[in-house]
Amino acid sequence: MSLYLVRHGSAGDRYRWSGDDLERPLDDRGRVEAQALAAQLADRGITRLVSSRAVRCQQTIGPLARRLDIDIEIAPALLEGTLGGEAAALARSLVAQEAVLCSHGDVIPALVRALTLDGMRLVGARGCEKGSVWELTVSGGELVSGTYLGVPPPNPAE
Repeated sequence: MSLYLVRHGSAGDRYRWSGDDLERPLDDRGRVEAQALAAQLADRGITRLVSSRAVRCQQTIGPLARRLDIDIEIAPALLEGTLGGEAAALARSLVAQEAVLCSHGDVIPALVRALTLDGMRLVGARGCEKGSVWELTVSGGELVSGTYLGVPPPNPAE
């Protein structure tokens, strides 16, 4: 079993966006990243998609939701500015399912840090680029390891 942590795709410059930041959508690069993510995760047995309420997060996992015919659930613990412990508690509550959690560049490192303090082992490189994925491996109902997969390569078939 695995959980997948996804940082939302590219959504342009927040300082050039004049509206509510929660409404800032993916840009062209972000839409390509979302399609690549869907291609990478479509065959992983995912049964739940959980996202920050930010439009860019929902749009990042939207193509995957359509491929899998799964609704996206909104979780306050994944919203930008929340504490890593809240997001880590959410991740722990999903260990019995193959799930994707989509969040922000401040939440994901804090979540990973909180889980490592609880004993999760990190494997290989670390990062949190826009459109990137962490795979958290579950064994015996516990999150035992985290592997940074990076940004999926663009899918030329899309």
